[in-house]
Amino acid sequence: MAPHMAEWDEKEIFPVETMRKAAQLGFGGIYVKPDVGGSGLSRLDTSIIFEALSTGCTSTTAYMSIHNMCVWMIDTFGNEEQRRRFCPSLCSMEKFASYCLTEPGSGSDAASLLTSAQRKGDTYVLNGSKAFISGGGDTDVYVVMCRTGGPGPKGISCLVLEKGMPGLSFGKKERKVGWNSQPTRAVIFEDCVVPVGNRLGAEGQGFSIAMQGLNGGRINIASCSLGAAHASVLLAQEHLTVRKQFGEPLANNQYLQFRLAEMATRLLAARLMVRNAARALQDGREDAAVLCSMAKLFATDECFGICNQALQMHGGYGYLKDYAVQQFVRDIRVHQILEGTNEVMRMIVARNLLQG
Repeated sequence: MAPHMAEWDEKEIFPVETMRKAAQLGFGGIYVKPDVGGSGLSRLDTSIIFEALSTGCTSTTAYMSIHNMCVWMIDTFGNEEQRRRFCPSLCSMEKFASYCLTEPGSGSDAASLLTSAQRKGDTYVLNGSKAFISGGGDTDVYVVMCRTGGPGPKGISCLVLEKGMPGLSFGKKERKVGWNSQPTRAVIFEDCVVPVGNRLGAEGQGFSIAMQGLNGGRINIASCSLGAAHASVLLAQEHLTVRKQFGEPLANNQYLQFRLAEMATRLLAARLMVRNAARALQDGREDAAVLCSMAKLFATDECFGICNQALQMHGGYGYLKDYAVQQFVRDIRVHQILEGTNEVMRMIVARNLLQG
């Protein structure tokens, strides 16, 4: 991915064939069960894989992490027929998936979503829209949270939609600061008819399914931040060695040496925190959700700071698109916003502490 990262960003290319090559290595359903084509690996394995891939292209890896989350949701909460219908083609990345929770009027307050699904016989009729959907319009399968009951989280169900269903359409492609190797669009439902057989779990279980998916998603996106920060530390290290000012390499400057040491230390601290949360989630520990929130908060904040400091070390060169460090800065800025903003992560942690 690394040789193509800049081109995919500049030309806004969704690198389908490259991702299918990744799927041949087992990266299309990393923590999905093997009987439907998954790799059956652990959350810890997944974190290591996404960090490594993210050093090559953070934006593409971040999309792959969302795809993996969607496949896991179908694998975990779907019945046997749904698992066998959807998972094999998603694990091979013959088909791609999108996660549809956020709406124009409900971001952090996800439980207030308005997209409605009215039951009519053996179908649901969907009306509403979703915002900021990664892959929207280019992907094939949409895991959609919608309201089948009353207000609040208990009225939300989870439906799996397929591209081409009547009443399913998409907004314009959004113009973004980063994450340009994946398209982002609104997903629109206008009397969209979906078979009841496409519902994951029971009616009213959707919000719980969405949040369980996001626990893993938070580790995944934090792992993508680790990869970007790791790559940025290496780029800064190289630049300090090569660039000369005041008659000697920047690497001889003790201030910059100390900053580099701090960057490497913060990266390691963030990595250990993410890996610890991944193990907790894998083991089903009671504190897994709060550890995932802590890891996402800490790693995405710290890693953005590391990438930004690496850009500063490059001086004016860091602001040129010829140098990869600026793309890592642009691509991971959004990690502090999505999969639950870092403000919401603080709310989750604080609530856990105060409820004691």
